[in-house]
Amino acid sequence: MKLTFIGNGNMAKSLIKGMIGKYDIEVVGRNTTTLQKLQDEIKDIQIVSLDSIFDISNKNIILCVKPNSLDDLKQNLKGEAKALYSVLAGTTLETLKQKIPSKQYIRTMPNLGATYLKSMTTITGEIDLKDSALEIFGNIGNTLWVKTQKELDIATAVAGSGPAFLALVAESLADGGVNAGLTRADATKLVQGLFEGFSPLLNENKPASIKDAVMSPGGTTSAGYSAMERCGVRNGMIEAISSAYAKACELSKK
Repeated sequence: MKLTFIGNGNMAKSLIKGMIGKYDIEVVGRNTTTLQKLQDEIKDIQIVSLDSIFDISNKNIILCVKPNSLDDLKQNLKGEAKALYSVLAGTTLETLKQKIPSKQYIRTMPNLGATYLKSMTTITGEIDLKDSALEIFGNIGNTLWVKTQKELDIATAVAGSGPAFLALVAESLADGGVNAGLTRADATKLVQGLFEGFSPLLNENKPASIKDAVMSPGGTTSAGYSAMERCGVRNGMIEAISSAYAKACELSKK
């Protein structure tokens, strides 16, 4: 299968690195200097400068541009794509259908883990493209198909915004270590090791089971856990997801 990337930013680069060698890839963009740098870094891709009308007829498009550039982009495209896979946050299938002609459409939401081929990508759209979408985006990490755009917007709040929320947790844990007397370097290394070891634990256990396995009666974990509950950490996380989801809904209406 040949994939045509429209856009060549950081997300596009991450996707291409996971897919190169498995697909024939061409990349379309406005900045020829950036395109050339991408080709120098990732061999065996074709690059096309979007300085004139580009024919998307019967192409499998991976759309990786900024949402607010869709109106300008459509002026440079002609024809009807075979399939369009969008990674644009807050851009509905209905909007995509108005802007970019294609026979079929898919929305996806990768996250920052795509940089290391460890994305958690949520996907929705036309059921006929489900298998191909899961295969394509499975090259950059884990995938989850959901039935509705509402579910994808909720997943955007959890997995799309999640790295930022976990970054706050990681930073706070390190700050706590420093506050208690560790050097910044040692506290940071401990937190990095903690997160590395936590992922396989979470793959095999429910969060409550992990908590119960660590927490002994009247112990250090119990004391720290009680402090987090007093400070509303659980509710703060729930509210963070609710607020992020509300913003995703707001963006999809623009």
